[in-house]
Amino acid sequence: MLFTTTTEYALRGLSELVMRGGATQPVLLADLVEGTDLPREFMAKVFQRLVKAGILHSAKGRGGGFTLARPGEEISMMEVLTALEGPQHFNGCVLGLDRCNDAMPCPQHDMYKPVRHRLRDYLTNTSISDLGTALHEKRRQLAEQAVVPSNGTARVK
Repeated sequence: MLFTTTTEYALRGLSELVMRGGATQPVLLADLVEGTDLPREFMAKVFQRLVKAGILHSAKGRGGGFTLARPGEEISMMEVLTALEGPQHFNGCVLGLDRCNDAMPCPQHDMYKPVRHRLRDYLTNTSISDLGTALHEKRRQLAEQAVVPSNGTARVK
């Protein structure tokens, strides 16, 4: 797995939030996790961390819920990752060695370095809006593939 469970759930939750209108109007957490396998209590903790990081706003009471703090196009995957995992997340050794750097490289250091740079570029240039759009499109495609015959049993074309 590339991301920790926390970051994975955060990205999935933010994708759902964008897809369900959370860029402009509050979405209740219960509505956000409905129909997904996202654990509500865990998502509440993750989203509170994102509120503290300035990525989300939250409001309690009637009309409350979560919204993006800025337009989704301005929030990158890298910003979310950094908020949850810290700025040094990609600086660690791919083999987990404590003393791996350009001056004292591990056997995989030089091979992993360009991968790290490409991954960092991808995370920096992919926005939360991009994730929400991709999720919406994927669900649309899946819905088009499903055919429901008269007996009510779904099948795939």
